[in-house]
Amino acid sequence: MDLFNSALGKNITFVRPVYFIISGFTGIANAEYYYIFLCFSYIVSVLGNAAVMAIITLDRNLRTPKYVAVFNLALTDLLSSSALVPKVLDIFLLNHYYIPYNDCLTFMFFCYSLLSMQALNLVVLAYDRLVAIIFPLHYHVKVTRRFMFSLIAFFWLFVITVTLIAVGLLTRLSYCKSVVVNSYFCDHGQIYKLACNDRTPNVVISYLLPLLILWLPLAFILTTYSCIGYALSKVATFQERIKAFKTCVAHLSLVVIYFFPILATFIMSAKIHPNARIINLSLTSVLPPMLNPIIYVLQTQEIKVSLKALLKIRQQSKWQQRR
Repeated sequence: MDLFNSALGKNITFVRPVYFIISGFTGIANAEYYYIFLCFSYIVSVLGNAAVMAIITLDRNLRTPKYVAVFNLALTDLLSSSALVPKVLDIFLLNHYYIPYNDCLTFMFFCYSLLSMQALNLVVLAYDRLVAIIFPLHYHVKVTRRFMFSLIAFFWLFVITVTLIAVGLLTRLSYCKSVVVNSYFCDHGQIYKLACNDRTPNVVISYLLPLLILWLPLAFILTTYSCIGYALSKVATFQERIKAFKTCVAHLSLVVIYFFPILATFIMSAKIHPNARIINLSLTSVLPPMLNPIIYVLQTQEIKVSLKALLKIRQQSKWQQRR
């Protein structure tokens, strides 16, 4: 970081920089092995999420409200991986540390919007499980495709609006100290802290963003599963409890994968090295899109049945062509 700062000169003062310098992985030893992992995770994420989207599109039996939400989750994962990982590899693998000011803000907007939507997708799926287990007789009335499309559209509009406000507030800042961003992407928190004029609105939004897109969704999901757990405790037989719980396993796995690394990083942030914090936060961005489709294919009976049926049809088609 000192090397980057010295390259700028000691007496340079400006309001809006020409570029920012992303320095997140530059001080991490053997980072090239992590870049290989990022390439692998991106390939798996693209193939896996594209496969889930294709299965849901091709199988009419999966065109239900629940799988509208699953499709949106796969789409969000695919877009978030494509927005983040190729650019991160371009920055650090090809040494393109300098990112133009406007490009950096655009990069930030897409990353924050898509990563935020991942959390809200988990809220949608939690609501779906809540109604399916607690109000099974009213599920098809309360959770319709129209309702699911409306809820997802509202969440998309919400994250886009909130992210636009956060990014827009950055344009009022003056930068006269440094343009080195100690993160793996154009991080909102790291960028506004570089400014030398009043940052109060940015500080407020930096506390508001995690509340709206992390802690409130997590609180809703935990409350949802508390209600589900209480409802299952009232079910007459053990077998019925297990059957109902199995419908939640895939979603619970996604919740753990998404929220646990973030919680661990926030709780231990004062004790861990900055480089370890950067690695941990980057993993929270790349692991969920990679693992989500694997979890849904392996743990969701409907998708496994659909996948087997589609593969069987394809094999029969090839066999008929050979004849």
